[in-house]
Amino acid sequence: MGVATAPSPPTTSKTLQKQHLEAVGAYQYVLTFLFMGPFFSLLVFVLLFTSLWSFSVVYLVWLYVDWDTPNQGGRRSEWIRNQAIWRQLRDYYPVKLVKTAELPPDQNYVLGAHPHGIMCTGFLCNFSTESNGFSQLFPGLRPWLAVLAGLFYLPVYRDYIMSFGLCPVSRQSLDFILSQPQLGQAVVIMVGGAHEALYSVPGEHCLTLQKRKGFVRLALRHGASLVPVYSFGENDIFRLKAFATGSWQHWCQLTFKKLMGFSPCIFWGRGLFSATSWGLLPFAVPITTVVGRPIPVPQRLRPTEEEVNHYHALYMKALEQLFEEHKESCGVPASTCLTFI
Repeated sequence: MGVATAPSPPTTSKTLQKQHLEAVGAYQYVLTFLFMGPFFSLLVFVLLFTSLWSFSVVYLVWLYVDWDTPNQGGRRSEWIRNQAIWRQLRDYYPVKLVKTAELPPDQNYVLGAHPHGIMCTGFLCNFSTESNGFSQLFPGLRPWLAVLAGLFYLPVYRDYIMSFGLCPVSRQSLDFILSQPQLGQAVVIMVGGAHEALYSVPGEHCLTLQKRKGFVRLALRHGASLVPVYSFGENDIFRLKAFATGSWQHWCQLTFKKLMGFSPCIFWGRGLFSATSWGLLPFAVPITTVVGRPIPVPQRLRPTEEEVNHYHALYMKALEQLFEEHKESCGVPASTCLTFI
């Protein structure tokens, strides 16, 4: 089939008020991504030593009772997913969603999302909100964005991200979703993970994929079709200080990742009030998320290494083809190629 794109925001000149609303939409996402988890973790702890200690105790009891919910589908809120603030976030860059093939809802899917970028902005916008009309573009599919399991240990923040349909990228969680009797489950996995964030250099397309095969095993165990997804522009919305492989700084980043599950990055955007100053507001660079064609995968409860390698190779080839077909229309020079590490 031909390419279908989610309706774009109006291209007329934006009013000053509209520009401000878009900047607020983009900035609030950055702030919640970076600080909401640590803030509420600290708040719950500090309140234990004040006259408001009962609030923390009640929440911690609730946290204990509710501990397994993230691994059992979470608590999705369509009200949260449809908030107007996400349309402002979409329009700021703008973010687009492109469909290249039908994904019938009579089967399940494992979508490999690339690249990770600094904050996965395109994937959050397209799969965890309805700002680009995912449910209209892919009727009958239920998207789940799989993220670092450690995020679901953070008080309050865990409840917030569950409302978007986020789930832990763990075997228990993903097996639960893909084992549901209702078909049409679409698990979105950022295959490169935190390691790939270290290579989120503007203009470069370096993917951590060669040894990442867990998502292929997951698809084989459940007979879920593999779907390559590439988000053009994801690496361009921030500037990154990249350290040379083998340097002590890079070693520190990798060591921190092994201990904590995520990689500390030195990155910056523009200032909130000035485009010429440094800050945390992302640069307004278009992000285009292209969803590729499904790769049929048979169900194998105990897939062999040969089967895993075969479908991993098919996936890498399909992803590279997707990149080549759409790179020029998304502003990437024709001479640019994907790099796999």
